[in-house]
Amino acid sequence: MKNWNDYKEYVKNIDSDSYKTLSDMEEQAQLISAIIKQRNELGLSQRDLAAICGMPQSSVARIESLQTSPNLATLLKLLRPLGLKLTIIK
Repeated sequence: MKNWNDYKEYVKNIDSDSYKTLSDMEEQAQLISAIIKQRNELGLSQRDLAAICGMPQSSVARIESLQTSPNLATLLKLLRPLGLKLTIIK
């Protein structure tokens, strides 16, 4: 295997359930990366974002480190003050 896409294709060919899990994790990581990038570009700390959202800083930290998956309401609560929107693409 030469790269990440080769590995994903390999997993897809041997175990479709694992491929779905891998794809879900990759999408979640991309979303959280966008949140972190925008938070940093706005000069906000985790504590600042948490205060704006009315949640504990530790919750933001757990979400950003992928230790927990936010529910939709929490995700939207984080996106709004960052000026980000969740878009569904078919």
